[in-house]
Amino acid sequence: MLKKKAENIKKVILGSKLNLEEFVAVVRYNAKVEFSDEYKKRVKKSRKLVEKWIDEEKVMYGVNTGFGALHDKVISKEETKKLQENIILSHSTSVGEAMSEEEVRATMLMVLQNAGQGYSGIRVKILELYRNFLNTNLIPFAPREGSIGYLSPEAHIAMVVLGKGKAYYNGELLEGKKALDKIDLKPVNLSSKEGLVLISGTTSVTGLGAMALYDIIKAVESSEIIGALNLEISKGTLKAYDERLMQVRPHQEQKATAKKIREILSDSEICQKYLDYRVQDALSLRCIPQLHGASKKTLKDALKTVETEINSCTDNPIIWADGDEELAISGCNPDSSYVGLELDSAAMAATMVAKMSERRNNRLIDGNLSEYPWFLIKNPGLNSGLMIPQYTQAGLLNDMRTLSQSAVIDNVPTCGNQEDYVAMGYNSVKKAYDLSDKLEYILAIELLSIYQAHQFLEEGLSPATTTQKIIDKLGETIPVMKEDMYLYPHIEKIKDLIHKGVIFNLA
Repeated sequence: MLKKKAENIKKVILGSKLNLEEFVAVVRYNAKVEFSDEYKKRVKKSRKLVEKWIDEEKVMYGVNTGFGALHDKVISKEETKKLQENIILSHSTSVGEAMSEEEVRATMLMVLQNAGQGYSGIRVKILELYRNFLNTNLIPFAPREGSIGYLSPEAHIAMVVLGKGKAYYNGELLEGKKALDKIDLKPVNLSSKEGLVLISGTTSVTGLGAMALYDIIKAVESSEIIGALNLEISKGTLKAYDERLMQVRPHQEQKATAKKIREILSDSEICQKYLDYRVQDALSLRCIPQLHGASKKTLKDALKTVETEINSCTDNPIIWADGDEELAISGCNPDSSYVGLELDSAAMAATMVAKMSERRNNRLIDGNLSEYPWFLIKNPGLNSGLMIPQYTQAGLLNDMRTLSQSAVIDNVPTCGNQEDYVAMGYNSVKKAYDLSDKLEYILAIELLSIYQAHQFLEEGLSPATTTQKIIDKLGETIPVMKEDMYLYPHIEKIKDLIHKGVIFNLA
């Protein structure tokens, strides 16, 4: 699903379509951001129209009117600048713990993408501030809780533009103006519409959703490899992966998963010996193509939607100019239904992959099912072996099931019932962002069990080449467990290998 390694991208030029890997390159790997000439041209064109209409005293929502239920309150030309500062101050009401560095960077990048489509009417100099924040890694303080899909976290971020609020620079939390001084920038006064542009749109929703989806996709791709390794060490049969079986239920993703697992295990002496060991394996071993296929289809749909949203203008109103047609159109592109619904679905897909992983792991540590020593330890009883990591999986899986409950089906009217329907997409992506981390841990624990099970492998049988590469990689830092040992750092190490795509790249 992913096209290239985000960590290898060093510079991203905004102005043409951005894909998920380029987005992640900026947010996670600090790729530098530049604006193309076309980007700046679009932005300047829409700004010129806003300034013209302000001079003509044309009534435009959020430019020279109040916001939401106050949309019919016209603001004088002299007060339009004050209106933009007021919207930042009054909307900075999200609460609780601060967004992570990644979450803030993702939101700022989406502000640049949103406004850079050329339909917002903001000045280039304002967008240059956010670009500088990204390139110098100045991170505005923005509390994470209390958004319905836009406005509040974005407003906290925008406070720093005014020299207000707070921001992190080199790990130190500073007052907004002092943070700007650190990167040789000065506070600016916002002009007409600019405050609204900085807080409107699905910027935090799409930013957090993009990062969550990226990690879920990587984890699910790694889970296929881990599932193949478990099938092998569990003496499972590859008959359930037969191409003829896949042809009669021709879902593309199911066929691709089965093919990948056949390829991974094609040179496994273990699989060759145990091809007919059982008539049929348990579902967690023989149903990987079906479950993973369905999950990957859901994730592909989500990827298409998220990349469309990354390259959209979700502002309100939009500034439209086509030939002699020049107007401000007020609607509801800031609605977060698209990303919210997709990330609710992606969360469910991830949880289904996790629940199968936990069951496969349980089979390995159960001596009655795996035919290996209980909990994969030579002296069970005196030693607990890998008994308790499965408890950890159970707790994480319970969390994931809770986080998989849909957020977008909820509704709480706001804004004096002017916003009587609310999509709640922010809560969807926030859940998915947290859930992706738990999926990686569940897979890490399964892979730890696979690694330890290999000490009981029948002598003279060689695993698949891919299996051996992964076992060797884990063996660089993780000892083979002969008696109880401190497991936490090993779980963390494997989780990190999954998160960074190392396991996926070894296959």
